[in-house]
Amino acid sequence: MTALRIPADRRRQAALRLIAAAALTSLLGGCYQTQTARNDVPSDYRDRHPITVREGARQVDVFVGRNRGGLTPSQRADVLAFAQNWRHEANSGIVVEVPQGGGTDRAAADTMREIHSIFAASAVPRNAVFVRKYRPEAASLTSIKLQYSKMMAEAGPCGQWPKDLGPSAGREYFENRPYWNFGCATQRNLASQIDNPADLVQPRGESPTWAARRSVAMDKYRRGESPSGTYSGYDAGKISDLGK
Repeated sequence: MTALRIPADRRRQAALRLIAAAALTSLLGGCYQTQTARNDVPSDYRDRHPITVREGARQVDVFVGRNRGGLTPSQRADVLAFAQNWRHEANSGIVVEVPQGGGTDRAAADTMREIHSIFAASAVPRNAVFVRKYRPEAASLTSIKLQYSKMMAEAGPCGQWPKDLGPSAGREYFENRPYWNFGCATQRNLASQIDNPADLVQPRGESPTWAARRSVAMDKYRRGESPSGTYSGYDAGKISDLGK
């Protein structure tokens, strides 16, 4: 039996074809990886600028003068609103930083007595208020700092323009995709208007039913009547004749 012999030039051509096929495969693999990396950038503005929930802080500065103690009417309103918001949204106690070591120590002490009285009137427990001292800078305006932790919803930062919007030779211009900053301001404004950031994570618990109204509706349903409420007087208004 005679063995089949392949000429050397044919073997060389086959080897070159294998090398070319391997090189083409590696090039295609590189293009696929590049395309995958480009698809990691989301096209939806809600994915590019998501609203995140984090722990932040609410702070109020009560400025104290050298020759005056107590609170002004506007400062009294600020402290009262601060105490009411603490009962609604706080995740911690209230930390009060009082200046010490300057010319406002006496005025700061008088102001703190009034702040404590407002906290007590707003049902803020005394053990929820932590007072500590700090030494103010010589050239800065002295203030009593009120602070507590709270949940915050935010999006952004906005104003980032990694690519041009106008005509260009870049590949991004011909892909017809929204620009990066698109939708960021809307997301940021929506996050600032949310009353309870926990609503973005989970729904609130259901409140108890109104048993009295439910009994009336079920009684009407049993008698075959419409269970809807009856409202009168809402359409008693009259269209103005001005301009006729």
